[in-house]
Amino acid sequence: MQYGAGERRRKLAAAVLGRDPSPAPRAPEEVEPYDVVSGHLLDVSPHLIVVETEDGGQRRLVIAPWATAWRGGAVAPADLPVGARVIVRALRSGTVAERIWADITRITGVIREVRGRRDLTIELDCGPHRRERSIVVPYRSSGRIRVRHPKLEPGYLFDSIGLLDQGTSFAHLPATSQPPYRAAAVPPPQVPYGGSEAGISGTAVWADFMDFTGSAAGVTGGVAYPMIEREDTGCGDAGVSCAGLPYLALGSLLHVRNVCDGRADTLPIVACGCLAGRFCDRCLECGTSPRGRIIELAASSYVALGGDLTKGCFNARVGLG
Repeated sequence: MQYGAGERRRKLAAAVLGRDPSPAPRAPEEVEPYDVVSGHLLDVSPHLIVVETEDGGQRRLVIAPWATAWRGGAVAPADLPVGARVIVRALRSGTVAERIWADITRITGVIREVRGRRDLTIELDCGPHRRERSIVVPYRSSGRIRVRHPKLEPGYLFDSIGLLDQGTSFAHLPATSQPPYRAAAVPPPQVPYGGSEAGISGTAVWADFMDFTGSAAGVTGGVAYPMIEREDTGCGDAGVSCAGLPYLALGSLLHVRNVCDGRADTLPIVACGCLAGRFCDRCLECGTSPRGRIIELAASSYVALGGDLTKGCFNARVGLG
């Protein structure tokens, strides 16, 4: 992972061009991101949740009366198990919890093998810079998974949201409709990138926390971006997208806006989004996005920008930060 080198290149380029390397200010119509607390659940009651954060600290949050929680389905916040990995969307400077996702995972990859009759086990290739993963599709979830993923065959793309329980990933929800083409046959962009000052519109999705920690050396916030030079990442699958994106370098800053609710932030490119670039799908939240996944966000960044982890995408507009 060459994130540090990319950051140095970005600052050097800004100095040569006489530009301010700091993020661009937020526009008046844009909304600040939510506060997000992530880590492991230490204690919970009907009114209070205590989280051990990734840096070893502790955060105590009051649970709002309207708060909701998800762990494989809707549950009461007080019923979440101690030790669960949680992501909390918080209000009032991070002191009030209103949305909690526990042990949620997203499994995105190219199908390598499918086994089983009732409960299916699917082996996935998640890209050259992310580990291979195995996902179990329980029989009770197989109907809705198959409706959105009719070709559970090697070579096709798979994308689901589910639960990580005792080291096993279980698929509960299809994250998208399966593209009809094989992963190696991504359609070319209909409109090549033309350098629009307004930015690029498309789909923003999220990736599992472990995917970003594995790929970005502990970075838990940021963006994976498809169109990165292969020499920059050591990823031979980089540089593929049907969205007509420009090439950018690791460490570049992207200004990301959730078109649905106006929340915006400037985030670094911390990983190669070669797998996201192979999905030529649309997001249907608050309207229909143009085709193509333009960014893949770490789960914490996705939640901060107003995304719902169980829905899996939001319509986004991105530009250089």
